[in-house]
Amino acid sequence: MRIRTSQLQMSESFWTITCLTLSGAYQDAYSYFARGKVFANAQTGNIVLMAAKFAEGDFLGILHYLFPIIAFACGIAAAAVIHRRYKHSGFHWRQGILVIEILLLMCTPWIGNDSLANCLVSFACALQVQSFRKVHGFPFASTMCIGNLRSMMDHLVQVKGPQGREHKAIAFSYFRVLMTFMIGAGIGKAACDAWGLNAIYGSCLFLVTALLFMFYDPRILKKERIQEIDEAVL
Repeated sequence: MRIRTSQLQMSESFWTITCLTLSGAYQDAYSYFARGKVFANAQTGNIVLMAAKFAEGDFLGILHYLFPIIAFACGIAAAAVIHRRYKHSGFHWRQGILVIEILLLMCTPWIGNDSLANCLVSFACALQVQSFRKVHGFPFASTMCIGNLRSMMDHLVQVKGPQGREHKAIAFSYFRVLMTFMIGAGIGKAACDAWGLNAIYGSCLFLVTALLFMFYDPRILKKERIQEIDEAVL
């Protein structure tokens, strides 16, 4: 199992994915700590909290979590439509998605209503999670952890079997993504404590950095050692 630069798109580069993961975790911290304890990305959490409000008979509280879920679903649909429309055109649709996401998030601090702001952030998050789904050619999520954790353990238990060294390298890639997510969430919490609603601009900074990485050709990133999995990592 070898991963060559010719197979790698910049949207799958670890440097791009690192910035996207930092931003995804940051957005979750922002919506939870600065916008009324709603998850921008983790819609499973929102569904659990919405069910709790239903059990308590707090029907207005249900809407607090229902709207971000609907916005997230709409974001997934919008990204899928953009992908189909521009997949075979000269337009770099993933870069376009990032530009849209950055513009949406930059509007968020100006929105006083938390429910509306959370819908905007959830929609932006959905654009990202639908558009960026691979790292080094392997499935991953930049805005949540459960799938990455499952994949890491799936490859880790195969370390002693055939192609064990390759599985070890892949598991380590997922581990790095998980650690990056944790760091992004921590930075997001600290930013919310320091800057309140304006903290979302930090997420935009990560996205702008990811956008800049995507304008490089993969062959330039020699230090990333994607030509084939580095023996030092194995």
